[in-house]
Amino acid sequence: MSTQVTITLPDEVYQRAERFAHLANRDVASVLADSILLSIPAIREEVLMLAPISSLEDEEVIALTQLQMEPDQDQQLSLLLDRQQEATLTSSEQLELATLIQIYQEGLLRKATALSEAVKRELIEPLSE
Repeated sequence: MSTQVTITLPDEVYQRAERFAHLANRDVASVLADSILLSIPAIREEVLMLAPISSLEDEEVIALTQLQMEPDQDQQLSLLLDRQQEATLTSSEQLELATLIQIYQEGLLRKATALSEAVKRELIEPLSE
């Protein structure tokens, strides 16, 4: 199933996509669709079920600004990234690494959203520009 979307792109972005599509012998729409697919990570169902940051109490927002990955997950992520650099990951470790990276990205996005909300509510000072 597909959903049709109309967007306005800067000329430079469209031209880059058009040139790439020409070189790859593909249509621009498929190049753009693939680019979006690759740049937006999947979100786990359990994360989608979390309350939106904007609906949380001030204390909960502040707590989320300090969000960090669980220490055991962080340690395993570091270990697997090191093994990836060494090109010694097994297929099961590659899957585990992908899962941990997804957890990390979801947490980082939630933390960034909480920081933005905390600044908006004037709970914290804006980060230096």
